[in-house]
Amino acid sequence: MNPAAKITAFAAALAASFGAAYGVGATAGPENGPTPASGSAEHSESDPPRADGGRTTSPAGGLQISEGGYTLDLRTPRMEAGQRGEVRFAIRDGDGRAVTRFQREHDKELHLILASRDLATYRHLHPVRAADGTWSTPVNLPAAGDYRVFADFTPEGGNARGLTLGADLAVSGPYKPAELPKPSRTASVDGYTVELNGTLRPGVPQHLAFTVHKDGRPVTDLQPYLGSYGHLVALRAGDLAHLHVHPDGAPGDGSTEPGPAVSFTATAPGPASYRLFLDFKHEGEVRTAAFTVRSGAATGTPPPSEPSDGHEEAPSDGHEDEGGTHGH
Repeated sequence: MNPAAKITAFAAALAASFGAAYGVGATAGPENGPTPASGSAEHSESDPPRADGGRTTSPAGGLQISEGGYTLDLRTPRMEAGQRGEVRFAIRDGDGRAVTRFQREHDKELHLILASRDLATYRHLHPVRAADGTWSTPVNLPAAGDYRVFADFTPEGGNARGLTLGADLAVSGPYKPAELPKPSRTASVDGYTVELNGTLRPGVPQHLAFTVHKDGRPVTDLQPYLGSYGHLVALRAGDLAHLHVHPDGAPGDGSTEPGPAVSFTATAPGPASYRLFLDFKHEGEVRTAAFTVRSGAATGTPPPSEPSDGHEEAPSDGHEDEGGTHGH
């Protein structure tokens, strides 16, 4: 996962469609350890032009449990809603052996994303790997339902490429799918206001800019988080495909300022609604602002049938500290 969003292409289809809308995450504890500067942000670059002058749709990740000779072995396929538990898994190679050597990306060997199928719950976790290759992390998921687990990593090796593998996680308990909030270009979380500008279009790299304010004043001292001043995860509503997102610049590159603007380049795989989760760190805390947008339209702009109420506050269950990992 490259800076601010190399969480790329995080296999089951969701039989519900979502309209364009926006929501917000909540807060988390500070990240442990130093965060190195980095200039890249995704596992792969934008798709090349086709012979007819157009572009192929950008590949989406996380829809397969196996890819490139590697498999996500999820050892915790079921959990209880509202109870603190532990997610355990391993990455296995083509011979079935647990992989124990990874390239570090954004200060981590592997990034783990959990998202509910209705996209109401989102967690960005940093699991710990044991010597035998088993990864584990504590988590408390607030609501029952179907979840998707995304493991974003790059195996160590000269020809290794970044992968995002996905597997289903069932969380038991009373379940009622949540509806996405109304669309808006503005998100609020813990006294911070984040404004989103840009477009998201199928098969074409687009610029997305987020501007952070606190108490009406621009934040100009954002802290590095996972190698950038922001980290963006984008998931497609309907199947939770993970998009390729590339940060524009990095701390220490001589040109990227620590706010108030944080920008990325993203390519949508096709026309659909997408959920964008922006993590940013300030005053030692990681917070998440979430937006839902429709590709092919101005980012944050609802389709004609979806009137906007202009602004919404963060939901109460958006972010939690998981003892060294971050949940959103």
